Amino acid sequence: MISVLLATFLTATVEWVEAYTIVLAVALSIGWGRALQAAAVALLVLAALTGFCSFLLTRISELWVLQLIIGIFLTLFGMRWLGKAVARGAGLKRLHDEDVAFAALRAREEIAEARAAWLIAFNGVLLEGLEVWLIVVALGVQTRHTLAAATAAMAALVLVCILGSLLRRPLAQVPENAIKFTVGAATLSFGTSWLLEALGYSWPLGDGALPALFGFNVLGGLALIRLYAPASSKRQVV
Repeated sequence: MISVLLATFLTATVEWVEAYTIVLAVALSIGWGRALQAAAVALLVLAALTGFCSFLLTRISELWVLQLIIGIFLTLFGMRWLGKAVARGAGLKRLHDEDVAFAALRAREEIAEARAAWLIAFNGVLLEGLEVWLIVVALGVQTRHTLAAATAAMAALVLVCILGSLLRRPLAQVPENAIKFTVGAATLSFGTSWLLEALGYSWPLGDGALPALFGFNVLGGLALIRLYAPASSKRQVV
């Protein structure tokens, strides 16, 4: 359960930090009231999606079907995050910079128009929150700790809100790439474990398979960063 809570909290922290950058940029154009209203509506949509999808998944009576569905989603999610983190760690892709993202948002012409800016905040929070929703539903339903996973995501949201209200600037100091690397390795471990179990594979280590898979993914990711880092000095892809 601790691993589920930690993975959910870290995932949510990264996504809420990026969502906060969008809300901050919008708030400086149309005011905090409208920006927070857009964010609140997006969060309500995410909460409804979480409840609805959790209900649907718990209606699946066959355990292997549930493991297969969740395993596929978590494997794809983990590969995406771990792949991005490896590319950025090796210098093949620029690190995400909240200050740069904030400046780009402030430079958009439509952010000065109230309705367009409201939609930017709404869409930004919704899109960033969808990955939080995926983790909460997938890890929560499979481990039967959906409420705990949702609580971890909300705790991350509260933390980001507190930091944002105190600093009133983009939270650029959050080590996003390190978090994405860790979460990517963890979710890939959960996903491959449950996916192979759904296909009939029995792990010889039992409950020890997850830590072993996590260690394998971390070491593999670090090895790839070391392998590709020398070539990155000659080229950099945005």
